[in-house]
Amino acid sequence: MAWAFMNAKAPVSLRAQAMRFLARREHSREELRRKLATKVEEGENLEAVLDELAAKGWLSDARYAEHTIRAKARRYGPLKVQHYLKSRGVDEQSIAAGLHAAGADGAPQLETIWKSRFREAPQDEREKARQVRFLQGRGFALDAIFRFLKSLRASA
Repeated sequence: MAWAFMNAKAPVSLRAQAMRFLARREHSREELRRKLATKVEEGENLEAVLDELAAKGWLSDARYAEHTIRAKARRYGPLKVQHYLKSRGVDEQSIAAGLHAAGADGAPQLETIWKSRFREAPQDEREKARQVRFLQGRGFALDAIFRFLKSLRASA
């Protein structure tokens, strides 16, 4: 019975929980706020903890955006990645900084993603529409898709 008190978990501070989340992977400020909101106890200030982490450089939306863009750029275009980041609470400025830092403009990825699914340029309008829908679904702008498909026909 003497061991019962040793198995009880001591309450973990909000800052320690935040550090555990950040040790596993990058988080946006909003994402970390959502995760920690349920763990806030009386007398703890979540915003102060987030501000402290940001001031020390441990929490950065721009860095989160850059890591996310690098990870998702292999499968998705810039529009889809931007939408994903916005849904995670990342602001436009941080997204732009992340896109710039990651060097993801979309053109090289478009060809790579197209090659993963198709072998040749579309031969008719039905096939062209199919390829356009696929690339739009992956997050590429319509004008970039048409430029790419036109360059395929020119090189063929």
